[in-house]
Formats: sequence, C-alpha cells, structure tokens
Amino acid sequence: MSESLERPAPTAAAQNSSNHSSRTPSRPRMSGAGRVLVAVYAVLAVAATGRSFYQIATKFDEAPVAYALSALAAVVYIVATVALVRRGRVWYRIAWATLGFELTGVLVVGVLSILDPNLFPHDTVWSFFGRGYVFIPLVLPVLGMWWLARHHPVEAGASAVDDETAQGADAA
Repeated sequence: MSESLERPAPTAAAQNSSNHSSRTPSRPRMSGAGRVLVAVYAVLAVAATGRSFYQIATKFDEAPVAYALSALAAVVYIVATVALVRRGRVWYRIAWATLGFELTGVLVVGVLSILDPNLFPHDTVWSFFGRGYVFIPLVLPVLGMWWLARHHPVEAGASAVDDETAQGADAA
C-alpha cells in the first residue's frame, strides 16, 4: 500500500496546530500503563490523606513524627499524581523530583523503622518500606521513574509526523 493510502495528508489546520505543540501536544501524555500508574497514585493520595487527617485529628500526641510523615507522604502522592497527569517540561521535572523524594523517603523511613522501631511507635505510609500498603510505596516510585524515562515531554514545535514516529517507537 502506498503511504498516502495508509495515512491521510494533514490538513492546514492540523499543520498549524502542530506548530503550537508546546501548549497542546498531539501526542497523548498517558496511555494504558500511565493511566494505571496515575490511578494507583491517586488511590494512595486519597488513602494517605484520609489516614493522616484521622491520625492527626484524633491521636497526634501519641506519635507526632509518624503522623506528620503520613501527612507528608499524602502531599507527595497528591503532587506526584498531578505532575504525572500534567504536560510540559516543568511538570515532568516536578514528577521526577517528587518521585525521587518519595523513593528516598520510603528508603530512609523504611531503614529507620527497622533499625529503631521506637522512632515510629505507630506505622506511617512509608514505615517498614510501606508494609501496611503491601509495599506499593516501595515499588511505585521505581515504576514511576521507569515510566517517566520512557515518556519524555514533547518538544516545542515538534510536528505531527515526529509525534507519530515517537508513538511508533514507544509501541515497539
């Protein structure tokens, strides 16, 4: 089959819209795996927010450090969710920073909770490497970083042909 039969030629409007790809890139930011990743982050954001709100409101004096860390984890999950959904270089960098902070937090709190359990008399989202959340907090930032490494933001001024080529490379 010839190229013209497989793919229709872009219209003038499509060519003009591709010139504005820094605002609305034609390549979607998320597909199947990305949507699942964001959904898991959103669930963790809701779970950690609810848990930390309840803990701080009802028994903060029992374990202030643990409950403050749960609140910090909730904020991290909220920012990560938003950063993974939003497009552009700034959000891409925020996503990397957030996931890096999350992984560091899970590792540091996980090690500290094993070495000195008295530091965290009550569990946090990140204590024991996220044991209370089936270790999802340990695995999730690694998966998120892998996904980000494979899905760079679209360059400003990239054409629709470049986007289709990139999508084909992603599918391979």
